[in-house]
Amino acid sequence: MRHVQGRARRAVAALAAALTWVGLLAGAAGCSSDGSGPLGIGGAPGKPPRPEDVIRVSPADGSKGIRPAERLRVRVPGGRLEKVTVVKSQDAQVSPVPGRISRDGLTWEPDDQRLALAAQYTVDAVALDSRGRRSARHTTFTTYVPDQRFIAYVTPENRSTVGTGMIVSLAFSRDITDRAAVERAVSVTAKPSVEIRPHWFGKNRLDFRPEHYWKPGTEVTVDLALRDVEGARGVYGLQYKTFTFTVGRSQVSLVDAAKHTMQVRRDGQLLATVPITAGAPKHPTYNGKMVVMDMLEVTRMNSQTVGFGGEYDIPDVPHAMKLTDSGTFLHGNYWAPDAPGQANVSHGCVGLMDVKGGSSDTPAGWFFDRSLVGDVIEVVNSKDKTVAPDNGLGGWNMAWKEWKAGSLVK
Repeated sequence: MRHVQGRARRAVAALAAALTWVGLLAGAAGCSSDGSGPLGIGGAPGKPPRPEDVIRVSPADGSKGIRPAERLRVRVPGGRLEKVTVVKSQDAQVSPVPGRISRDGLTWEPDDQRLALAAQYTVDAVALDSRGRRSARHTTFTTYVPDQRFIAYVTPENRSTVGTGMIVSLAFSRDITDRAAVERAVSVTAKPSVEIRPHWFGKNRLDFRPEHYWKPGTEVTVDLALRDVEGARGVYGLQYKTFTFTVGRSQVSLVDAAKHTMQVRRDGQLLATVPITAGAPKHPTYNGKMVVMDMLEVTRMNSQTVGFGGEYDIPDVPHAMKLTDSGTFLHGNYWAPDAPGQANVSHGCVGLMDVKGGSSDTPAGWFFDRSLVGDVIEVVNSKDKTVAPDNGLGGWNMAWKEWKAGSLVK
């Protein structure tokens, strides 16, 4: 019995010696209580690192009112990023934010460096630290909500079919001071391809046209990437939208104010010559190329709305086609039936024979039924100046070199 107890005491002593030896080895090897070294007998993994220490995200989690120029970035001071997913919630729509992890695995940045306004960003990232431990982090931040916005009103209408003289015109709801930034955010392209150039008229209008009239059948696309573009200090764009239109057949009409006639040409061929009356000597019609901007079956014309006195107020002008912003129309005329083809008696408009209430059987009705918004009306031999390029869609009266000089993006 004493022999067995002796062997047990020797075994315990040997185990104690072994544990002491192992402990010394572990200490020599640098084993620490925080789990930073290799584990030995009696070792412990310790407390894991905090995700915010491993994965750094800017802007900071929970921040608000972040400006567009601030930088979105995910990085790790050591180790490597495994996966980063960023989504943007804006206008009740959620969309992914494309980006990429750098080759060294230390940073992630978005492809588009500019942050969207009035949006919430959500960042989810997974990374390994320098010791191979995995961490995950989830953060959110919101961007600045501007008090002032601007939009562009586009001519022509979306999905319309227009004449070959149509000029793309953008009228902005606010004055634009950073016109180069806004111009870069607008793209006008055509199929078949043709060079299209912009021209600024003042601070709130930007027009686009090719050197010559569009070819029939051309498909034109207007892309507005104005959303969050700062057009003026503290004033940001609101639109991200695409407009398209198709160019129809060619129709160009030549009004000779001295001869009191209008030649209508369709695809280069003379379709008809119709009698007209133009502006009287005291109120001559503009010379130059004008483009049909609007077509009205009937409209009211009041002299006081265009800067005259009380000379006329006609409530039912038939077959009215608007040519300038200043009030020039080509329209039916029933109140001076003997004037077309004989004398110029209008206050600057071009009048065609018509009847009260309008009729398709008259020259005015015939022409109206065969016209499109975007058709060209050119006036010659009138005793007035050439219409200004910004009066209606009069840009065709400007030489191509001068037109191109109106762009702020070279």
